[in-house]
Amino acid sequence: MDTQLIGGNSTAPAAADVIKDSDTAHFMADVVEASRQVPVIVDFWATWCGPCRQLGPALEKAVLAAKGKVRLVKIDVDKNQQLAAQMRIQSIPAVYAFVNGQPVDGFLGALPESQIKAFIDRLTAGVGGGADQEVQALLAEADEALRLNNPGGAIEAYAQVLQYEPDNLAAIAGLARCQIQMGDPQAAAETLQMVPADKQSDPLIASARAALELAANPVDTSEIDQLETAVSRDPKDLQSRFDLAMALNAVGRRSDALEHLLAIVRMDRAWNEEAARKQIVKLFEAWGPKDELTVSGRRKLSSILFS
Repeated sequence: MDTQLIGGNSTAPAAADVIKDSDTAHFMADVVEASRQVPVIVDFWATWCGPCRQLGPALEKAVLAAKGKVRLVKIDVDKNQQLAAQMRIQSIPAVYAFVNGQPVDGFLGALPESQIKAFIDRLTAGVGGGADQEVQALLAEADEALRLNNPGGAIEAYAQVLQYEPDNLAAIAGLARCQIQMGDPQAAAETLQMVPADKQSDPLIASARAALELAANPVDTSEIDQLETAVSRDPKDLQSRFDLAMALNAVGRRSDALEHLLAIVRMDRAWNEEAARKQIVKLFEAWGPKDELTVSGRRKLSSILFS
């Protein structure tokens, strides 16, 4: 029977307390409900998967080192195919993190130990009380400010987080995104210079950099109507369709932009040295791996590429 874990306990718990195998029948109890007490990492794997065998021990080692601040649940996808389908697992290893009953972060493939540690550090930032709780509250405040379209308020919250934790990746990436949104890419570039050398490849930072790269290439949005007319007259005018996608994304019509790029890949994936596919990948990176449009877009792109 699992024992209740208290974040910050200096005594390392036994592996059986924080690492377990589970299945479809016990997923709600072992993951969803358990994550209301402590963050739960779910590792979707299979016995035949080489990268899974590489990731598994490193992930278990990092979870044990967290001393009860996080749990690990392992799911064999071959034995739990229905659950894997519900979670939209398309490749393994696939790792999801649950907090308060909801998936909040994740990654695909085997990562080096430094990145696994950064992933767990990010996940457990608010476990243990004190300044950590203040950091979590400020990050939640920033999220709420962004939801209310108040990037200025989010910037203030992120800045306060960085006073507590100068290398907090969520705050650095969030601050950079706000600065991009407010039309100050130079400030965003300077903010991203705060990232420690060993965390440069973190997904949050990579996503912020991709957004900065897109912002550094301004798009003329005044010709959207003209480009839409051109594409309507000649659906195979791929250059106009590509330019239209860029303009639509620049004005926030992300779904429309993605559909035009997917249409190009569908008609001629090699066009302009695969410019459409490459641009789609850039957009996914800029939007982030958890964005709904990224998730659905990846499925659509894979369907086209492997059909």
